[in-house]
Amino acid sequence: MSSREGSLEAPQRHPIDWRNPQFYDEEAALKEMERTFDICHGCRRCFNLCNAFPYLFDKVDESPTAELDGVPKKVFWEVVDQCYLCDMCFMTKCPYVPPHQFNLDFPHLMLRAKAIQFKQGKPKFRDKLLTSTDALGKLASIPVVVQMVNVVNKTPAARKLMGKVLGVHPERKLPEYTSAKFRNRARPDDTLPCKNGKRTPGKVAIFSTCYVNYNEPGIGHDLLAILKHNEIPAVLVQGEACCGMPKLELGDLDTVQKLKEKNLPSLVQLARDGYAILTPVPSCTLMFKQELPLMFPEDADLKMVSESMWDPFEYLALRNADGLLKKDFKQSLGKVSYHVPCHLRVQNIGARTRELLQLVPDTKVNMVERCAGHDGTWGVKNEYFEMSMKIGKPVFKAMAQSEPDYVSSDCPIAGRHILQGMGTDTAKQHPISLLRIAYGL
Repeated sequence: MSSREGSLEAPQRHPIDWRNPQFYDEEAALKEMERTFDICHGCRRCFNLCNAFPYLFDKVDESPTAELDGVPKKVFWEVVDQCYLCDMCFMTKCPYVPPHQFNLDFPHLMLRAKAIQFKQGKPKFRDKLLTSTDALGKLASIPVVVQMVNVVNKTPAARKLMGKVLGVHPERKLPEYTSAKFRNRARPDDTLPCKNGKRTPGKVAIFSTCYVNYNEPGIGHDLLAILKHNEIPAVLVQGEACCGMPKLELGDLDTVQKLKEKNLPSLVQLARDGYAILTPVPSCTLMFKQELPLMFPEDADLKMVSESMWDPFEYLALRNADGLLKKDFKQSLGKVSYHVPCHLRVQNIGARTRELLQLVPDTKVNMVERCAGHDGTWGVKNEYFEMSMKIGKPVFKAMAQSEPDYVSSDCPIAGRHILQGMGTDTAKQHPISLLRIAYGL
């Protein structure tokens, strides 16, 4: 077999063998990092993705031998810290992913390294706190507490103190919390007529996500309004917990399993009942579509849930292809600068959000496909804030070029980050909210 054989085939993901004790063997992981990093150094196609690759390449170039053998092993762990598991290198750049004989999966190697670090107690209190999205959201959204939290997050003196105590960068604009949580106030309508399409289920269950529930419930209400307008019955997922993506990125795989076990019973029942399960944040969709099935490949219930998970615009685009989406738009959206987040791109569903927004008359969509650099909690931290802004610069520039009426991203955190980087007061709206505006609802 030649070293190039298989490189043009579709990428294949191997299950994550995280319950094998060998998975946490530091020496074995370092040996695999050395093999992988040496191949990456010889290729360098990923130089313009996250900072993990240029950081590694710079350290190689600065070493006495100008090869990987001159790089200290502590640098390997620094590379791990620069990776935020966006998956873009595996899905769009690397020619050596399986079924290639080199068998590279850089993101899942970094996940293994992060899991080793977590087992060794390396993550800080700050990291554990920021990734506890449900617990943090429940506390911060208490009616009396929420006002104080939102004021503190906007007060320079308090933010400086937060930077020293918690390591949250004082210049990072943080999302507000609300006591009017989505799940408490949502009124889904499951009494509408059920219209099945050729390829799409005619009824929907909404997995609201921590962010929509605690920070921007309007996104969830807008989705419900769109579904009702299109006569699609909807229910909420009951007993919903965090999808587990923040804990996955921390390397806390045992907690990921606990969250999976909490979510799975209600989700699999919905899947059996023929619901399309929509998640309005791409990272949550990806968690159920890809990461959890790779962690638990033997779980038939999880496989059924994975096959029932949809990005909202993926679902609506296929409803349109089935001839069942209403196009009675009342309002133009003008110029929309739309950013495609990494965790949506790696789902390989195409530019469905742009496809739907372009159905709105007199609307021009400027689509930007590049990592914005925030990625969950990574861009919030003192040590990575400046790098997150540097990674995002090309996106900020591309989004501003069309002088848009709206700045939008399927990832609401990325949307806020982009708006901060642009330094503009342009209106930020989630694509779901834009569609509701266009419908005039």
